Amino acid sequence: MSSSLYNLWMTAAIDQAKKSWDEGGIPIGSVLVSPKAEAIGNIGGSIVARGHNERVQTGDPTAHAEMVAVRNAGRRRDWKDLVLVSTLSPCSMCAGTAILYKIPVVVIGENRTFQGAEDWMARNGIELHVLTDTRAIALMERLQKERAELWAEDIGE
Repeated sequence: MSSSLYNLWMTAAIDQAKKSWDEGGIPIGSVLVSPKAEAIGNIGGSIVARGHNERVQTGDPTAHAEMVAVRNAGRRRDWKDLVLVSTLSPCSMCAGTAILYKIPVVVIGENRTFQGAEDWMARNGIELHVLTDTRAIALMERLQKERAELWAEDIGE
């Protein structure tokens, strides 16, 4: 897979992050992609599920963007063929879900504002790609500046 595909998928995740921010939530977004769809003529693969952080909106502390995307994907047997794309480095809960379902590739928008469980995912055979996406960084920096208390709550401080 190419970095241009990763950037295309990241744009979809960024759109989800913006949706969460517009709803008063935490600006983190995620998509699950089936890159195999590219082989049947769908350039760039096929997004099978989208999610954005809904912790604030629903009051559910487990409603991280990655978890919402997995939930929206429903029952599947092709987890091992999917790519998880997240605007922010996945936390232990979200990394554990990727490990549990044997998602082989995780594309991360940025890990400067928060370093998640990347080492754990790598030790479990997940291929990681960190894009250092300026849009993802800007969203998280804005959250930290404008709603520092919400950021602290999200990371458990």
